[in-house]
Amino acid sequence: MTTTGSALIRKRINSIDILRGLVIIFMAIDHIRDMFAMTPQMPEDMQPLQAGWFFTRWITHFCAPIFVFLAGTAAFLYGEKIKDKAALSRFLISRGIWLIIIELLIVNISWSLTLPHLAGFVFVQVIWAIGWAMIALAGLIWLPQWLIAAFSIIMIAGHHLLEGVKAESFGSFTWLW
Repeated sequence: MTTTGSALIRKRINSIDILRGLVIIFMAIDHIRDMFAMTPQMPEDMQPLQAGWFFTRWITHFCAPIFVFLAGTAAFLYGEKIKDKAALSRFLISRGIWLIIIELLIVNISWSLTLPHLAGFVFVQVIWAIGWAMIALAGLIWLPQWLIAAFSIIMIAGHHLLEGVKAESFGSFTWLW
């Protein structure tokens, strides 16, 4: 931040704003397709699919990971700005809780209203995941960087290790898996 006279001016990082804007545009394209264009098949069904439908859906698969990346980037930048881990941790917990509430009370209900076949179904997606990730990050920021790096590498390298585990193997806890 810089000061000019009595005005306080915040410096923005243009590349982050541009990336955020592009991702929002791509998600808007996907949601418009979902809400207004009736497709006779799922976009992932490759047989009768036209290229335009496929690429409209394909490009949006990058959006959720980029949204999560931007949330982590914003948390880092905010932490660098305030230089207070306790305040950052509280902020991440409160922001995470708010995102979870928004997902359940606004986003989920809006999907149910626009797609009646989803009524009564709890439908949680990216905002929910980002909310829980922020809550987890509120604890992870207290760890030393080497442990965070090790945790990250294990998560990235080992994310396919649980693919063979079937929900049915947890009995009454199937819903949890």
